[in-house]
Amino acid sequence: MKRTGLSLILFLACSAVAFGQFSQAPLPYKYSALEPYIDSTTMYIHYNGHHAAYCTNLNKALEKYPELYKKSVVELIQGLNELPADIQTAVRNQGGGFYNHSLFWTLMAPTGTTNMTPKLEKILSENFGSVDAFKIEFEKAAASRFGSGWAWLIKEPSGKLRIMSTANQDSPLLPMAEVKGKPVLTLDVWEHAYYLKYQSKRAAYIKAFWNVVNWTEVEKLIAS
Repeated sequence: MKRTGLSLILFLACSAVAFGQFSQAPLPYKYSALEPYIDSTTMYIHYNGHHAAYCTNLNKALEKYPELYKKSVVELIQGLNELPADIQTAVRNQGGGFYNHSLFWTLMAPTGTTNMTPKLEKILSENFGSVDAFKIEFEKAAASRFGSGWAWLIKEPSGKLRIMSTANQDSPLLPMAEVKGKPVLTLDVWEHAYYLKYQSKRAAYIKAFWNVVNWTEVEKLIAS
């Protein structure tokens, strides 16, 4: 399958590089590109601190089993139960953090650079009643996640779209996920994703997120 643009970036970010370890793909925009909705300092720390640590720790977890570097992080997460027992927790947490962030970066874009097409509006309306109803349900999933975690829009094997949330660095890819599906949109609701700008106002951060969603990539993921 031919991969272009942000889909290629995500593929590379979630695959092992030539020397056998995972590495971060560059951000597809500048740290300041999502201002004023997500500030540049948060982006810098989030990418170079948190995401980088997940990448480093995933590589460390696999050192005893170098043959596993041949797998993509998606394959590692989906096949978690088949991995050696002593690294399953590390792959779930560190591999999950690496994958979730790699996807998250590609699903955002500078304000005004992507728009929701009539086709995507129709898809969301068919699944949720209206675009506004979709946003309300997604915001609720993000706001009601206790502690740290993620909100997700996923495409189930049947093709139906569904909204859910997961704790920590879990995702709908895990074999033990309550609902399984292909992630097509996600929002990080760990405090490190928003606290510098929004402090405890998670709801304000969630509302601001709509200004930087990469709708072009969301539609592409739904269609693929």
